[in-house]
Amino acid sequence: MTGVPQQAGPCVVVAGGGTAGHIEPALALADAVKRLRPDARVIALGTERGLENKLVPARGYPLELIPPVPMPRKPSPDLLKLPLRVRESVKRTREVLERHHADVVVGFGGYVSLPAYLAARGRVPIVVHEANAKAGLANKVGAKFAERVAAAVPDSGLTDAEIIGIPLRHSITTLDRAALRGQARAHFGLDPNAPTLLVFGGSQGARSINNAVSGAAQAFARAGIGVLHAHGPKNSVAVQAVPGAPAYVPVPYLERMDLAYAAADAVLCRSGAMTVAEVSAVGLPAVFVPLPHGNGEQALNAGPVVGAGGGILVPDEQLTPDWVARHVVPLVADRDRLAAMTTATLSTGHREADEVLARIVLDVIKK
Repeated sequence: MTGVPQQAGPCVVVAGGGTAGHIEPALALADAVKRLRPDARVIALGTERGLENKLVPARGYPLELIPPVPMPRKPSPDLLKLPLRVRESVKRTREVLERHHADVVVGFGGYVSLPAYLAARGRVPIVVHEANAKAGLANKVGAKFAERVAAAVPDSGLTDAEIIGIPLRHSITTLDRAALRGQARAHFGLDPNAPTLLVFGGSQGARSINNAVSGAAQAFARAGIGVLHAHGPKNSVAVQAVPGAPAYVPVPYLERMDLAYAAADAVLCRSGAMTVAEVSAVGLPAVFVPLPHGNGEQALNAGPVVGAGGGILVPDEQLTPDWVARHVVPLVADRDRLAAMTTATLSTGHREADEVLARIVLDVIKK
């Protein structure tokens, strides 16, 4: 030791609070920045009621809380309060940026990003990442004065966006499904050799998916197919075991998604942006069942994978036990088709997005 204090590395502030779809890419970027620049400091912005309060500290990053700025969906008294809320949130965010000597702000959309963009404008360089097929309001605003703009897929509505995929956890992008398969199937109590379908409908489950897949349990059993079905902590599925058939394993929640992906030969799931990205990165052939609410965004998210031949899409209202028996069972039993779909889905990207975005961020800092 020479007694000379080591110069602090660059400070990256990530704004991606609210939902896991915003937080997880921000944390994946944070991890990638730290791999490339171990001396870097990464600070996360969030609000007191977002999932970031659990997810960010668990990953070892400091969390700074700012007032949320939810956008009212309809005209209401809250709309009149919006300018004051924005002003207060921007003021608090600016204080965070100054206190930490931020070198760059990286936004991922949502309630936290808008005040972050407004606070950084003209003071701290901005990088925007859009994970969804259609950009939200916050990222549309941020992109107008960002140094660099990145998106998961083309045609998101952000002009001149660099298409890089979605930053994902390193444990997902480096997952060797074949090497982990034996351990993964033993972990869940699945047949070690049978073709296996993974089923999930998001962290809370999806009733339509639960009913359709569990209703086809006998068809899976007759075809010699195992099923790992995450039905959600507030739901349950009742499936009668068939002697001699591969196990149908229902679980409330999947703590080890890496092992769930490794155990499976195919997946039936919703098509949120993060789900599509993870499924694509690990090379799982997919049956996507878009959430039937909202603006049709989930169907758009699945479009590139379906178009490449790595997945098929079925509207929620068409997903029935009969449809599953006629379409999903033959798919999971067809190893040649699954192999072709795996190659196709891997071609859609995402495996390198975390480090690509990290290099973009570090290049902006160098300027």
